[in-house]
Amino acid sequence: MPFSRRPSTSLSRSTLLQMGVRIAGVVALATLFSYLHVLHSVRAENLARLERYVVERSQREQGIFVLAQDNHAVLLKALTERFHALQGEDVGARFDTLFVRLPDGSIRNRPEVFDGTRMAGVIVPKGVQLDAGLRQRILAAYDVLTQYGPALHTRFTNTYVVLPEDVLVLYWPERPTWIHDAERDMSFMPLEFYELSLPGKNPKRGTVWCGIYSDPVDKSWMVSVSTPLDLNGRHVATIGHDVLIQELMTRTINDHLPGAYNLLFRDDGQLIAHPQLTREGNTGIYYIPGTAGQNHDGPSVTEEQQRNLRSIFEKVRNNPPGQAVAELPEHDEYLGMSRLEGPGWNFVTVLPESVVSQPAFHAARQVLLVGMVALLLELAIMSWVLKRQLTRPLLAFTQATDRVAAGDFHVELDTSREDELGQLARAIRLMADKVQHREEALRQANESLEQRVEERTRELREVHRRLEQTARRAGMAEIATNVLHNVGNVLNSVYTSAQIARERVGQMRLEHVGRVAAMLQEHQADASAFLTQDERGRHVAPFLGKLGQNLLDERKQLLSLLEDVGRYTEHIGDIVKVQQNYARTPRVHEPVRLEELVEDALRINASGLAHHRVQVQRQLTSLPPVLTDKHKVLMILVNLISNASYALTGANPDERRLTVKLERTGEQVRLEVRDNGVGISQEMLVRIFRYGFTTRDEGHGFGLHSSALAAQELGGALRAHSDGPGQGASFTLELPYLQAPREA
Repeated sequence: MPFSRRPSTSLSRSTLLQMGVRIAGVVALATLFSYLHVLHSVRAENLARLERYVVERSQREQGIFVLAQDNHAVLLKALTERFHALQGEDVGARFDTLFVRLPDGSIRNRPEVFDGTRMAGVIVPKGVQLDAGLRQRILAAYDVLTQYGPALHTRFTNTYVVLPEDVLVLYWPERPTWIHDAERDMSFMPLEFYELSLPGKNPKRGTVWCGIYSDPVDKSWMVSVSTPLDLNGRHVATIGHDVLIQELMTRTINDHLPGAYNLLFRDDGQLIAHPQLTREGNTGIYYIPGTAGQNHDGPSVTEEQQRNLRSIFEKVRNNPPGQAVAELPEHDEYLGMSRLEGPGWNFVTVLPESVVSQPAFHAARQVLLVGMVALLLELAIMSWVLKRQLTRPLLAFTQATDRVAAGDFHVELDTSREDELGQLARAIRLMADKVQHREEALRQANESLEQRVEERTRELREVHRRLEQTARRAGMAEIATNVLHNVGNVLNSVYTSAQIARERVGQMRLEHVGRVAAMLQEHQADASAFLTQDERGRHVAPFLGKLGQNLLDERKQLLSLLEDVGRYTEHIGDIVKVQQNYARTPRVHEPVRLEELVEDALRINASGLAHHRVQVQRQLTSLPPVLTDKHKVLMILVNLISNASYALTGANPDERRLTVKLERTGEQVRLEVRDNGVGISQEMLVRIFRYGFTTRDEGHGFGLHSSALAAQELGGALRAHSDGPGQGASFTLELPYLQAPREA
């Protein structure tokens, strides 16, 4: 048959594909190396920029906090001097011209003379008792704030002084009516900025910053910096500034690196600024989860945001001193960290990994795009070259080989080329000539071969006929051997039953009947007196009763033995029929009660089991009748029980035990015969079902072989198991569970 002219796979195409794959691999590697190189460079550049950014931002943002501490030093000095200047001076008239007790019970600035844009405001809550010393300290604070407040207001929202008597002196020109808008019973003692100035909370008596809070009157978010003033070892005033942090929050949130975001928080976890959680309109103070603060009415936060904030907080808290940049791998983020001097707040810039790697990804994509364009262009050029230099010459070679295969040996090829294709063309020409010569020689050899094949065929037919005859004789011999083996097992039982019957007949003492008859005939005339009065005659009637009962028992046992002989004889005929069926169609299955069949097999082997003093244990599950070949199953069980009894001869007579088990497992019935005899080695287990294999000197190796064949014909299997010599053995017959119809 000639070869196809069109190849299933083009050489040029496969070459292009292989080269394309290799070049694509090179492009991919180049892209990967380019990505890794650019990523390393971009990451280093971005992290350096992140470090510069947080350092510059923290320095810029902390300026106002550092300035507040410097201002307090000036205010403390001025307020101390003013306190001393007013000591011993009667300030009652001046106090009354500036302040008045209002109807609500509080003391505040007189409305008719108060200008909150130029003067400091005073509020004394209801219930505070005024004495000369308190009046002097209020006027001292009023004078200092009125003098210094306008100058400090250029950088701070307001300036205040809180006296321990719960008196507030405040300069806040943007809120000139704050003093009169405050509630009459407002107390400043519980506020955090004042508590932090008390000796118990501030033993070093230094400047401290409080957390963010909402002003009770203005409702603006702010923080306070406070410094305590002590005179003669007693706390007499607290000086402070309020700083509106709305601008700081807005600047922290909006002024950030591209793709990053900023946040600001205290060491106790209070969040000062965050893009989502501290925007304008949110109410309440939010604490990072897991810190000391508790969130009540703060903004809603997802679990992912909580985990992220907690991770950032832990990273900043555990960050080594001097390290401004750290990685947060569990969230794919980089952190730029800096601490604001003064309030001690933490300024953090969060830079996602995706922002860092995005330039590297774009660069790698450009490299990959350029590489793929170059690959396509190179493949196009290679395709043109391969088609011209390889595909066309190879197509001519293919056509030439087709003609040679078709029997046309006159091929024309370009043999003028000096490259490999020219050598191939010359080789094809040479091949065509040699094939032509060999085909002629092959034709001649074929003619002579046909004659030899015909002669050999006749010889093989004769050999085949002889082999068929030999196989038929071998099959007949195997059937006869199986029949003799199984019949021999049953004849042993027949012989045993006949011997027992013979022994019982021989043991019957029938001579006593003759003696009793002679005794009765001798006393026939006085039979009545003899039977009632004579010592021997009184024993005749009981003797005859016992004799009759004994004869009945002996008859019953003899009949049972004769029935066994009849059943064994019938089984011999069935064995012959079963063996004959090996060469014919299988016999029809019939309903069989397997537990009764097991009992029959035990009775057939009863003499052998009794002879070997074997204890039989039955574990028989009562099952409905099943459809199977009764005599084949019986033949298998008889063989297995007989083999087990012989296997027990080497065991201790008092420990010889044979267990027969019947159970149903799913769609199968399992019949197991297990003994604790000599056992079987692993080498013998693989050969035990072979024809002619036996371990007994008087054995023939037919029983297990024929039993395994019978199990297969029944649709089941016969399996053997042993843990080794001296460990006993078990043989399991598995049959399909085919329940007989109820009518059967």
